[in-house]
Amino acid sequence: MARGSRSYSCRTIETSDGAYRVAAVPSNEPGTALVLAQSLRSNQYTLEKLGFVLFVFGALGVIGAALAGWAVARNGLRPVRRLTDAAEEIARTEELEPIEVEGNDEIARLATAFNAMLAALSASRDRQRRLVADAGHELRTPLTSLRTNLDLLMQADARGGLSPDSRTELMSDIRFQMEELTTLIGDLTELARDDRAPTAIEQVELAEVVDRAVERVRRRAQGLHFDVRTAPWWLVGEPAALERAITNLLDNAAKWSPPLGTVTVRLATGTLLIEDEGHGISDEDLPHVFDRFYRSAEARTLPGSGLGLSIVHQVVERHGGTVSAGRAASGGAAFRLTLPGGAVRRPPDNHGPAAEVAGPGRPGGPDGLGGPGGPDGSDDSAKIMR
Repeated sequence: MARGSRSYSCRTIETSDGAYRVAAVPSNEPGTALVLAQSLRSNQYTLEKLGFVLFVFGALGVIGAALAGWAVARNGLRPVRRLTDAAEEIARTEELEPIEVEGNDEIARLATAFNAMLAALSASRDRQRRLVADAGHELRTPLTSLRTNLDLLMQADARGGLSPDSRTELMSDIRFQMEELTTLIGDLTELARDDRAPTAIEQVELAEVVDRAVERVRRRAQGLHFDVRTAPWWLVGEPAALERAITNLLDNAAKWSPPLGTVTVRLATGTLLIEDEGHGISDEDLPHVFDRFYRSAEARTLPGSGLGLSIVHQVVERHGGTVSAGRAASGGAAFRLTLPGGAVRRPPDNHGPAAEVAGPGRPGGPDGLGGPGGPDGSDDSAKIMR
């Protein structure tokens, strides 16, 4: 600087007294330079203090961020914990109480779905309880009657026995009660079974099923007249289940028909109409005719378990159809059963269960469906049985 080869110099030097910042510039006098030195102790103190402050605030910021993240996570997972607590409480107490739903996010949707599942479980449990209670009530009557008759038979044998006519009458009564009990147990098994036994799904000609059911009921109701008209209708389903459902409807019509009455059966375009000439279904009983174990005041003195129409409703729903009850023009009861299908049999499908056809086709026509193509040239699309 004194020689004038450089115009400015600035450096930091270390001394025994600490660090100094030294600056040198040429002075106005030739051959001299001006040197200024300032201690860096105050700067170092400020930096140390600033570093400490930054460290403290940084640590506090990390702790605050961790607490905020924990609070956000805890608040966000609170519905999940509530669901978990509710599931554990339900598993412990078996009380299906719904939980409160807050907000409209995905957790709220999960809680809503959980409440829907609880409602379904509660309804299923209520139906199970009603089924058990109703079954116990219905089973109690024939069992009590059987026990009474058996006690009477034992007491009579102890006193010397009954007369042949009385003994025959008593044994017939016991046999009837056993048959009623067997029918009731079979109906309960049919309705209460969750995992249905595998059955053959076939193409079914509904008119043939109706004819078989009418023949079965006609043998049991000798004094009734059955006016039957059926037209071909093919569907894919379970022949045995369909025949049982139709038989239940016909048995119901036969039970309520007067002596020498007429049961009208019509099948057209997949709709089966069964009418009787009884006193009909009252307005208060009409909404409950397909309920399990429901029996009107008039029906409680007649044989039956109150399950026949429930089985009809279950079978029809399983086949994708509908069934309804109403009043016939004659004043009796009318049941209308509709099943999806077609008037012509579908071609066999070799890749599915519908390839198996339930029984031979109806007589006449090139495909056994009936019609003008029959052997005698007659039209048997409508079949009348008297």
